[in-house]
Amino acid sequence: MMILLCGGAANGKSSFAEALCMQFPEPRFYLAAMQPYGEEGEARTKRHRAMREGKGFTTIERYTDYASLTLPAHATALLECIANLTANEMFDACGNVTDPVERVLSGVAAVERQCEHLVVITNDVGGDGCIYAPETAAYIDAMGRINAALAARADTVVELVAGIPILLKGELPQ
Repeated sequence: MMILLCGGAANGKSSFAEALCMQFPEPRFYLAAMQPYGEEGEARTKRHRAMREGKGFTTIERYTDYASLTLPAHATALLECIANLTANEMFDACGNVTDPVERVLSGVAAVERQCEHLVVITNDVGGDGCIYAPETAAYIDAMGRINAALAARADTVVELVAGIPILLKGELPQ
């Protein structure tokens, strides 16, 4: 079962995702795609680790190549987040830009095949109507294609708005 959570930044996606995962059996894995750059990134990582403390999650920090990740059968996994994974797959350390869509989607599919329950967090980007630099516009386009494909494949899709979950597709576990 795959549940996709989408919404803007700091809208409660992480807390909601963790609460969902707590309804599912262990083993539980937190798949962290964010590379913690600078003090702000380190602080965010520390805050998220504290949120998961005592909840039975094993954290795997992995920034790319989810297609080769191996998890135990019947695991519960929380992948946070597609926006970071997409950026990591799209932009390399040398400044090269490649289309990340297939790598991200095949990576999520590989994780999903191994899990009994997979909760995926993604960000809603590109809704502001602004004109961006070509690389940013390409990222927004890739995120749109990835989010649409994941939403089509997911059993349940929930948008979080101001911390309020809005069910878009499927059912939430009771």
